[in-house]
Amino acid sequence: MIELLNNKLTFRFPEVHKKAVCHIDFQRTLRIPDDNRAYPLPPGLGNFPVAHVDDFADRLPETWRAHGGVFIPLYQSEALWINFTGDYPCAVKIAAGKINAVSGKSWTTGLSHNPQDYAVIPEQPWLDGFNVSEDFIRQFVAMPLGDGFTAEEQITGLAEHGGLQVIVYPMKKDVYVERLERIEEYEIGEMDMDICFSRCEAAAPDMGLAPGGLMRQEIYEDEYGIDAWDQDNGYRCFVHLANSEQYQVITGHLPPHKPATAKDYTSAGLPW
Repeated sequence: MIELLNNKLTFRFPEVHKKAVCHIDFQRTLRIPDDNRAYPLPPGLGNFPVAHVDDFADRLPETWRAHGGVFIPLYQSEALWINFTGDYPCAVKIAAGKINAVSGKSWTTGLSHNPQDYAVIPEQPWLDGFNVSEDFIRQFVAMPLGDGFTAEEQITGLAEHGGLQVIVYPMKKDVYVERLERIEEYEIGEMDMDICFSRCEAAAPDMGLAPGGLMRQEIYEDEYGIDAWDQDNGYRCFVHLANSEQYQVITGHLPPHKPATAKDYTSAGLPW
């Protein structure tokens, strides 16, 4: 099941294991320059609000209502990063406009190991952008569809999907019990301490994600192997990206956060 709790998407797999839970949230940040120089991670500015499409169904485009899902507000050219939390190992696929952010290939539901097209949680704590080479990514930056800037348009030539697509597969129960649960039980003793596949999807016709500035980030290799993941039990969620005007029309108020200012960039040592 997928739940929205405190602006986090929570993926639970009780049919696999009681501990099989993964949390994903979307974090605001500053945009780094797109000048082919590698920059350090910019500061985090807090999480984006996340809302259910169903809660505003009468104010949304038909495509949004038909697909369901959630949406978040972004200002044009605003940057974001995706935060992962959870102790139970999961394989997470992230795409923007149905372009896989790890492999650069078109979206597919299954996992691929050659090249690896997913992140392994909890080893991968976050993802800041599109993987472009070993140890380097290009930052996720919100841009309107149709102007040729989004990764989707640059790769496919089409402005069709937009938004983010997320799918989570938990580790198989027998693999977890054999490889990790016994280790956890041993460590606790040493310290002497008293589905079938389901979907929640949407598409964002007006906003997508473009590849922005270059920064260093490692995509951790899957040390468990592709057969460790339970691809028969997965949950998928598409995330709409609403620009500030859309968000106000939908919800009746402006996004709760303000656009970053020149002062914010100066304080972070980044050019405005």
